[in-house]
Amino acid sequence: MSQALLNLRELSCGYSEHRVVQHLNLHLNAGDIGCLLGPSGCGKTTTLRAIAGFEPVLAGEIQLADQVISKAGYTLAPEKRRIGMVFQDYALFPHLSVAENIAFGIRKQANCERITGELLEMVKLSHLGKRYPHELSGGQQQRVALARALAPEPQLLLLDEPFSNLDGELRRRLSHEVRDILKARGTSAILVTHDQEEAFAVSDQVGVFKEGKLEQWDTPFNLYHEPLTPFVASFIGQGYFIRGQMLSPDTVQTELGLIRGNRAYTWPVGSAVDVLLRPDDIIYDPESTQKALIVGKTFLGAATLYRLQLPTGSQLEAIFPSHADHQPGQQVGIRVEADHLVAFAVPGSIATQASLGESGVRRYSSDS
Repeated sequence: MSQALLNLRELSCGYSEHRVVQHLNLHLNAGDIGCLLGPSGCGKTTTLRAIAGFEPVLAGEIQLADQVISKAGYTLAPEKRRIGMVFQDYALFPHLSVAENIAFGIRKQANCERITGELLEMVKLSHLGKRYPHELSGGQQQRVALARALAPEPQLLLLDEPFSNLDGELRRRLSHEVRDILKARGTSAILVTHDQEEAFAVSDQVGVFKEGKLEQWDTPFNLYHEPLTPFVASFIGQGYFIRGQMLSPDTVQTELGLIRGNRAYTWPVGSAVDVLLRPDDIIYDPESTQKALIVGKTFLGAATLYRLQLPTGSQLEAIFPSHADHQPGQQVGIRVEADHLVAFAVPGSIATQASLGESGVRRYSSDS
């Protein structure tokens, strides 16, 4: 079993009258890459700065490798934390060469040349060691910043929106490269981003933030398929809700028919619920009697993303093969094809009035 390297317990940060982060609990295992994900102003960067030692802690504590490094009234100096940092603007020294930038933080000067050479090779910049930052592209500068942060062999690496200054294709390619480099070295890391694709490409665990609170800390797969709150369900992926009524623990009646899934809920029969549907749950079926109005479309190449409106006014998104070309204003046949059921109680319904726990869900196990 992996050992937790980083622990945040009941962490609160901010100002005397305004707590940006509240009651935050998470842990990161040694060798894992975590991500703090959420909209602007949700507290993810404040959390990263608190881990780095740049932000005081109002309550709770931060523990790194069994050592408390921050708590109310105490902050271990950033330079004593064995934490590396990759900034959004790279923060390279303009008067130093690539090799000199990387070597800057190496403590053991006897091994400096060897370590610098290994890192240059790892980030694929061996041939550019004598160049200066202004002579490099954005992607190359980011690799130098990563190598420099890894040079002192930190226990934990923090990356603050590291790809935000790069264009789309380069961001995707570099995010995969960074994950490969961190995994090859066994380096634990925390990434901050608002880009879901980036978070999923790099991370083993992702924490979704909303207004200073951690909604869910989980694997990308579980965030997408088993969101614990309506916010996570709608923020991750492209999720839409339609209203339904519980017929049994694993079956809901909706305007798209019966939806049955691989989990059971403890809410009473008759409870009003909102059912989460993803674009890949909606199948184009010209023979179906269930029709939807196309109100928008986005061509994706191999497929087309359609925004659909149901007779009740509810909207969904669906991905159809690109050869099934339809125009806004047309009616199309659809059906639901989902092997899961993700539902949330409607406020004021029977389900929320009954004291049945936070999510009301009981997952099936292999013994069920």
